[in-house]
Amino acid sequence: MASQATRLRLGQLADSVRLILFRQDRILLNAGELFWSPGSAESLDAEFSALLYAGESAGNPYLAAELDTEAGLESRSLRSLLFSETDADLELLSRARQLLNWYGTHRYCGICGSPTVLREGERMLECTTCSHQFFPRINPCVIVLVTRGAEVLLARSARYRTGYYSCLAGFVEIGETPEQTVEREVREESGVEVDNIRYVESQSWPFPSQLMLGFLADYRSGDIVPEPGEIEDAAWFHVNDLPPTPSAGVSVAGRLIEGYARSMRDPL
Repeated sequence: MASQATRLRLGQLADSVRLILFRQDRILLNAGELFWSPGSAESLDAEFSALLYAGESAGNPYLAAELDTEAGLESRSLRSLLFSETDADLELLSRARQLLNWYGTHRYCGICGSPTVLREGERMLECTTCSHQFFPRINPCVIVLVTRGAEVLLARSARYRTGYYSCLAGFVEIGETPEQTVEREVREESGVEVDNIRYVESQSWPFPSQLMLGFLADYRSGDIVPEPGEIEDAAWFHVNDLPPTPSAGVSVAGRLIEGYARSMRDPL
């Protein structure tokens, strides 16, 4: 049963507030809609986590919360919404999921093990015993399109069977610059050496909490040798004969591929 404290919190919210409700990594829908009013959420027979401020859109503040049960509600994965929602809604949903992930994994202090509490007015959790502070973290990653004239190096992941060929990518390791990560990841995943590395654009990616840094790099040397266990297949593709790739409207990988292909094609 929903607690009296939960109902009190919801009852104190303004009518303009909208709620984003998750159960683990799935968004709970309100009669097919992504967002809930305080009144509609109050009727749910479930416990809520802390209400975390996720941002504002069209004058409405949005709060995110985790439920202890799906309570028979329709739900969707965040990935399934990538191709169907507006940029503004996806930004809110992505931020909400990342904040709830941070909150859920820092309920106890990593220094002394005591419970943490939210600091009012800040995105910060503080230990109730040793006062250590925990702020939301992001994980920087590089994603790089390797080019060789009118050809691009694309790969298919061995771990995520999406059917798409995409750019090479990897996490920035401690002590590395993003450019050094580009060199290392391309070498490890494909056996290829690159140079003329240049930054293009970035993207927040909430799976679970990455900042994707998009680069172009020129082929320098080497033959393609896919990394076992990481890369199922990798090959050079002409820009006029590309395999299925991620959508440019959804991912920085798709924009890197589409932008470079457009720059290399002869005008009609």
